[in-house]
Amino acid sequence: MSFSSKAKGELARKISQARCCQIAELSAFREIDGVKPCTYKGEVVLRFNTEIASVARKIFKLIKNVWGINSEICVSKKNNFKKRNVYFIIVKGEDLQGFAVPDKAEMNPCCQKAYLRDAFLAGGSIIDPLRAYHLEISCTGLKCAQKVARLMKKWDLRPGISRRKNSYVVYLKEAEQIAHFLNIIGAHSSLLSMENIRIYKGMRNRVNRLVNCETANMNKSINAALKQIEDIELIDRVVGIEKLPEKLYEVAKLRLVNPESSMKELGEMLNPPVGKSGVNHRMRKISYIAEKIKKSGFMGGC
Repeated sequence: MSFSSKAKGELARKISQARCCQIAELSAFREIDGVKPCTYKGEVVLRFNTEIASVARKIFKLIKNVWGINSEICVSKKNNFKKRNVYFIIVKGEDLQGFAVPDKAEMNPCCQKAYLRDAFLAGGSIIDPLRAYHLEISCTGLKCAQKVARLMKKWDLRPGISRRKNSYVVYLKEAEQIAHFLNIIGAHSSLLSMENIRIYKGMRNRVNRLVNCETANMNKSINAALKQIEDIELIDRVVGIEKLPEKLYEVAKLRLVNPESSMKELGEMLNPPVGKSGVNHRMRKISYIAEKIKKSGFMGGC
């Protein structure tokens, strides 16, 4: 099951207790999907549809709780290669004015949360946080998308709106924003799962950075060691490393015998031991001598 499906399954089990919030929830389903009166078996009805059984049950319960109407649930197979079930909730009768949401200025904070929760159930999706951070709610019209975005902004969210074919999408892209939205709509289990993933990804990225840094340092050390050996071998061909000052001769011999050792390790092999900076200082002198030989044009050899 996808992360988005799990979040919707969690939210589908939450039904507001206050009637005003239940009306807001039903209004979200109607407005997000653009549900309008249509003819069904010769009657004028409202028909909701969803691919999630728990969401269909929630709509059925909300309609019964608010108006005492026993709606009808029908199931059919979606005509695609996945052959998913599609659930239709049929509401019959002429008096359906209660579906209208209160004006935005009158909507209580609890109703705002209820509306956003079921707006996500009706048209929302969230990418698995392991892949990326992206949450969106697809709306059938611009007016509805602007309403969703306006309600989000009341809760310190920063949504964007974009057009996608015949619909408008309200989206959030930042991890903190998505986490805040999940908290607002009451998807607390999904929020905890997301936070666990964020911690895991943070640790994984930190380990990757450390490994990359270590690899870069290792490559740098190897290249430096190869350059040092090249300089020492040049000096040995031209004048002989035994002609070097004693301290330089000692470290030069150690480097030839221990090509993979670090500067610190070479220093520990000396008697008496020398620190990393001391070994580095001697290597710079060896490099300087090698450069002078190169400039003189006498490179030794047969």
